[in-house]
Amino acid sequence: MKQITRRRLLWSLPFATAAVAGGGFFSMLSGLRKGNFDPREINIPVINKPIPSFSVASQPPSTGFNQQELQQQTKPILINFFASWCIPCLREMGVLQQLSSHIGIWGIAYKDKPDAVSGFLQRNGNPYQRIGQDPEGNISIDWGLSGVPESFLVMPGGIIKWHYPKPLTVTSTQTLLSLLQ
Repeated sequence: MKQITRRRLLWSLPFATAAVAGGGFFSMLSGLRKGNFDPREINIPVINKPIPSFSVASQPPSTGFNQQELQQQTKPILINFFASWCIPCLREMGVLQQLSSHIGIWGIAYKDKPDAVSGFLQRNGNPYQRIGQDPEGNISIDWGLSGVPESFLVMPGGIIKWHYPKPLTVTSTQTLLSLLQ
């Protein structure tokens, strides 16, 4: 009798797991349809915290940078993580070009090849004052990156004031520019 109960329990376990996973998936899809669930909305607790310790090698045609150089800036700097293989990064380039007349933008090429990044910047314009490489993605982990493109507003002294985990848009840059006033 015990073997039959145990056997039934083992047989029902995959069905129960599938039912729970299906319920979660249905809940996520319902949230997407109603507009109250954004899978790109990620809570990364970096706001009002100091930038992590890092140093990025130079990415031609610019020079790399490190934590100390970023902290010593007297004006806010926008740090933008991007990659040449990233389609949203390509869409974002026009917004970055416009934004570069209002704020200094330093880029970090995420898990990319230097030649590919150079070609990407030649084809699409270069909004960056300085560019570094993060070929293994280790620096991006310290910043709490969830993907590319992502941008961080770093205030003088090295405190992160704003984080945007999506491609920048005209609307998001208005929020960013309001923080600079």
